[in-house]
Amino acid sequence: MQSSDLGARERGRIWQRKPSPSAADGVIVNVTHSVAGYHSKTIRFLHVAFDAAGEAFLAGDHQGNIYLFDLSRNSFKLVQRTGQACTALAFNLRRKTEYLVALADYSVKCFDTDTKELVSWMRGHESTVSSISVHGSGRYAITTSSDAAQLWDLDTFQRKRKLNVHLSVGIQKVYFLPLSNTIISCFKDDSIFAWESDTLHCKYQLPVPEDESRITYRAFAVTRDGRALVAGGKSNFLHLWCLNARQLQRIIQMPPKVRTVRHLEFLPDSFDGGSSQVIGVLSQDGIMRFINVQTCKLLFDIGNLDNGINTVAISPNGHYISAVLEDGSLSIYSAKALSQELNKPPPPLVKVVADNEKTKDSQNQKGVSGLKMRVTSGSVARPLRGKSAGKKMQTRVLKPSGSIMEDKENALPAGLNKKRLQALLKEFGEYPEKYRMFIWRSLLQLPENHAAFSSLTDKGTHAGYLGIHEKYPIKSRKLLRILQRVLSAMAHWSAIFSEVSYLPLLAFPFVKLFQNNQLIGFEVVATVIISWCQHWFEYFPNPPINILSVVENILAHHDKELLRHLVKYNITSQLYAWPLMETLFSEVLTREEWLKLFDNVFSNHPSFLLVAVAAYLICSRTPLLQCNIKEDLEHFFHHRNNLDLDAVIKEAYHLMDITPEDIHPRRMLDDFVPLTKGQYPIFNKYPKFVVDYQTKERERIWQEELEYLKERQLAHGMQAESVKRQAENAAWYQQQQLLQEAEEQRRKILLEEEQKLVEQRVRLAAMKRELKVKELQVLDAAHRRFLKHQQEQQKSELRRLDDEIDRKVVLRNKETAALIQDIEVRNMELAMQKKIFEQQLAKEQVAVTRDVKGHLDTNWIKADVEEQRFKRMLEMDQDPSVENYENNEGELAKADQLSANVGWQAQMLHRQRMYNLDQEKCQAELAHLASENRERQTKLLQAMKDVEGKQWDEVVERHVQLKASQQERAAPNARRPPPLDETCRAVEHGGDPYKSVLERLCDTSAKCLIQQRRDPLQGSGEQIAGSLCLNNVSLDSSVQLSLDRGRADLETQERELMTGIRELRQKLATRARQEISK
Repeated sequence: MQSSDLGARERGRIWQRKPSPSAADGVIVNVTHSVAGYHSKTIRFLHVAFDAAGEAFLAGDHQGNIYLFDLSRNSFKLVQRTGQACTALAFNLRRKTEYLVALADYSVKCFDTDTKELVSWMRGHESTVSSISVHGSGRYAITTSSDAAQLWDLDTFQRKRKLNVHLSVGIQKVYFLPLSNTIISCFKDDSIFAWESDTLHCKYQLPVPEDESRITYRAFAVTRDGRALVAGGKSNFLHLWCLNARQLQRIIQMPPKVRTVRHLEFLPDSFDGGSSQVIGVLSQDGIMRFINVQTCKLLFDIGNLDNGINTVAISPNGHYISAVLEDGSLSIYSAKALSQELNKPPPPLVKVVADNEKTKDSQNQKGVSGLKMRVTSGSVARPLRGKSAGKKMQTRVLKPSGSIMEDKENALPAGLNKKRLQALLKEFGEYPEKYRMFIWRSLLQLPENHAAFSSLTDKGTHAGYLGIHEKYPIKSRKLLRILQRVLSAMAHWSAIFSEVSYLPLLAFPFVKLFQNNQLIGFEVVATVIISWCQHWFEYFPNPPINILSVVENILAHHDKELLRHLVKYNITSQLYAWPLMETLFSEVLTREEWLKLFDNVFSNHPSFLLVAVAAYLICSRTPLLQCNIKEDLEHFFHHRNNLDLDAVIKEAYHLMDITPEDIHPRRMLDDFVPLTKGQYPIFNKYPKFVVDYQTKERERIWQEELEYLKERQLAHGMQAESVKRQAENAAWYQQQQLLQEAEEQRRKILLEEEQKLVEQRVRLAAMKRELKVKELQVLDAAHRRFLKHQQEQQKSELRRLDDEIDRKVVLRNKETAALIQDIEVRNMELAMQKKIFEQQLAKEQVAVTRDVKGHLDTNWIKADVEEQRFKRMLEMDQDPSVENYENNEGELAKADQLSANVGWQAQMLHRQRMYNLDQEKCQAELAHLASENRERQTKLLQAMKDVEGKQWDEVVERHVQLKASQQERAAPNARRPPPLDETCRAVEHGGDPYKSVLERLCDTSAKCLIQQRRDPLQGSGEQIAGSLCLNNVSLDSSVQLSLDRGRADLETQERELMTGIRELRQKLATRARQEISK
């Protein structure tokens, strides 16, 4: 397999020699794009797209570089730098030099490969464009993203139609059907629709599979004739649809290793008429398997598990397969090489029967004309080259028993045989480049102890190799880290390897060769040291004198002249043999030559390496014999020379055969011993005390160096501190000097400024005086203006106050008039109420008068009865002084009349006071009602209700009091005889008979006055009734006139109140109508 690195080249050849892909892998070339620099890296390819002819394709990387690979011309060139990673490519447009590229900014651009110019820029997507499908005519293109698909006219680069879908559905892919005008749209819900590209009418829809057979489509492929469609997704099943019948034709089950189908693409064939039978299925493991959809047989596959395939493009002619691998490289496969076993013609059906003699003659002719080779069970005989080609071939036949034992000894892992490999090596001189690493691993029988190697690497970088970058400045930082890790693992494996100075030179070629697999590199180095570096460390730290003496003995035996020449100029084996051995020829050979040499070293006995050193010296004898200076010889063994390596190898084999056994290195060196599995063997074939001593010395030196570094750092710190202090002191003195100079300068400036300030103060004082005068003038003018303004303002304020007073007077007059009217209305209401009360009182008085008259009649009758009884008693007592009795009776009647008159007058005076109090109370109520004119009607009604209730209560109380007074009056009548008896007794004793009567009348009148004060209405009604009946003639004329005057006033106020009430009702009615109208 050839490999090609684009590097910084913009054009060049793809492969250096004619490719010869094998049927095993079919790889023509592997293309990488690496950038050299401080941090070397590989630029990953992302997408590829073939042109319509299938002989060229485009490849885009993640930095936006677009390369054109022409496979027919074996050339590539950089056609565009977009600056953004590409997400899709299309190279089959109508204009052959134009192509479409979808970029990471959701745009699609059209470029020209020849002019490298931008043809058009198409925008409209809002997410990443995942695919570009071009119509067979090359005039239309469909770009697909997850949320929309857009149809473009490539002649005008205008968008014709746009398909939008809901995010919950999503678009998988939209593409043109070959050889038709049909557009196939596939959605994430496994629905597939077919549309007419001209009218965009839906032609049909494929039935959605049942739930059991649904596989969640993710990849689609259509045959070139557009009759069949294959869909795959998140399973190992493929659905084969027949688009003509519009039904599911077949379900193909892939091997169990396939869990998800990532990409599908048919492999075209020139003789299938467009109905492709072979389809490539790229699965999740990065392997693309090609199967026959009719026979469902696996034909071949490409890719491997270590470096799987990300995306694939197959040329339309079916010759090439371009695959982008996981590491970002680009592999080009030959479809013919992969399918050559499948394309073999079938055996002929016609068999020819030939004559026996003719057959024998032809066989004899063939045997004579060709080289005769006799194959046995032991080995394979091959013809010699050169002069012996025409001679008779000798064949050696081994016995079966010995051959079986030899086969067991030469058997290698992976089914290889060491003898056969040696024969192959002698025939071709080297192993195939493709299988060299595999053969080396088999020859060395590497155990691949991952756990043991991990335990060594987990110990970290060894202290002896921390500064390896200073001694060996390798350009590649990655390779330097790998070398440091492998050497650290070697040092952790055995302590001597941390002391061996030439170990990096010895291990570097293997580390560089196996840098992608550090375990293999470590085990190869360890195997080389154990088997090919035997006895190298016995004289450590000196070179292996015993091994060098073996090389010197071989040289002395086969080329004494050369050895004498070297000894003559004091050139020892440490100068001519040891440089080749400690570097393993890596300094004097190129990479190809070194690999070729070690193909032979690993295939032979470990002594072959020492023999190869002697052979290199013998083959270089001519230039060495001409060198007389030691420096020239040292330069010769440390640099590449013009030497034929094939001659060196041939000479080495010759020395291996003809060297005597007593000086042959095979006698000193053991046979090859591979590394043990599980754990690596213990390596202690070295002077341990020397290593320990050197280790201790190194640790001591390391500690001393650390102490020295600390002291030096401390000294540097102190020196820096002293320098810093000196600088600070100098700066301080300089600063102080500058400050003094600045201070003197500032003093001069201050003096000048003070003088200027004095002058300015004088001018300022003059200016202040002028300003003061002007200010006084301005203040005077302002004061006058302010006084004038204040006077005008006061005048206007007085006018405003006069207007306000007038307005308030008018308002107060209006309010007074309204209040007077309200009072008048209230007076009229009170007068009306008074009349109503007087009418009620008159009615009650009439009723009371009737009752009083009835009681009086009853009393008079009782009095008459008592009088008659008294007379009878007098008659019975036969009192002689009748006249005195009559006189006493007349006096008693007068006293009673006098007492009645006095009580009536007191009652009238009490009524007059009560009337005055009622009048004052009414006036107070009128004033209160005048302030609450809005609520007067409500309060008046409530007052009327209260008065009515009180009147009823008063009537009840008067009735009760009337009954009580009747009882009281009945009691004196009942007690009247006893006073008469007392009078008689008083007369008999000679006292005043009227004195006690007068006292009793006075007490009675006083009690009447007290009772009238407590309840004037009851008492007045009762006494009025009595007075009307008894002593109406004895009323005082002045009291009668005052009552008449008061009654006239009340009637006048009553009329005024009634008039006010009528007006107030009219106003309220008017206001209510206005509010209703609003």
